[in-house]
Amino acid sequence: MDESAMDGRLARCSQLTLLGRFELVVGSELVSLPRGAQRLLAFLGVRNGLPVNRSAAAEQLWPESRRQRAAANLRQALWQVRRSTEHPVVEAATEHLRLSPLVAVDLSRALDSAHRADPGADEWLAGLLGRDLLPYWSEEWLVAERQRWEQVRLHTLEAIARRLLSAGSHLAALEAALTAIAIDPVRESAHCTVIAVHLAQGNTGSALRHYQHYRGLLHRELGVLPSPRMTKMVPAPHATL
Repeated sequence: MDESAMDGRLARCSQLTLLGRFELVVGSELVSLPRGAQRLLAFLGVRNGLPVNRSAAAEQLWPESRRQRAAANLRQALWQVRRSTEHPVVEAATEHLRLSPLVAVDLSRALDSAHRADPGADEWLAGLLGRDLLPYWSEEWLVAERQRWEQVRLHTLEAIARRLLSAGSHLAALEAALTAIAIDPVRESAHCTVIAVHLAQGNTGSALRHYQHYRGLLHRELGVLPSPRMTKMVPAPHATL
């Protein structure tokens, strides 16, 4: 096998992890990167392969710096990426940058699977959806990306939970719904799915207990009650606050 073919095969093994942590693996090697290079790869990684203007990238990655200083920081980050691995990770044109299409990004895989709604990938996808996008990072450009990811997570987890419930996979359905609740504790639709799982298993007491817990949470946090639709789900007397 010639050198270019070997480089291509190794590049296809490149994995960029953004969910739960930052990690770049090329082949079987964990690549150590300075923080500036990590920020650049993460910034490109959340864009799902789309090119980004160099100046815009520099300004968003280093908003506290003057334009010339931000551009210099970007050049340094690119150099750090190139120095850290011999295999292509970033494609750098005159005006634009993008992550190499040969680098697999866990966020992109999760988004693609969520949009395809493939039942065969439900349990695998639910595991990814439980992970935060670059937790503990404080970059301003991440705010909108996290909001987008959160909405995808919530809607997809609920859809997965409903499909798993219909298929009789009660434990997996419960786990998916509870993961959605952990992301947004007052989201009624996710709590409804938990109640539906308990009722499908014949656990009316568990369904009522969950309803009462949620009712109390809504009262404490927002001063409101569950919807009539949710209340009708539980075929038992309801506790009074």
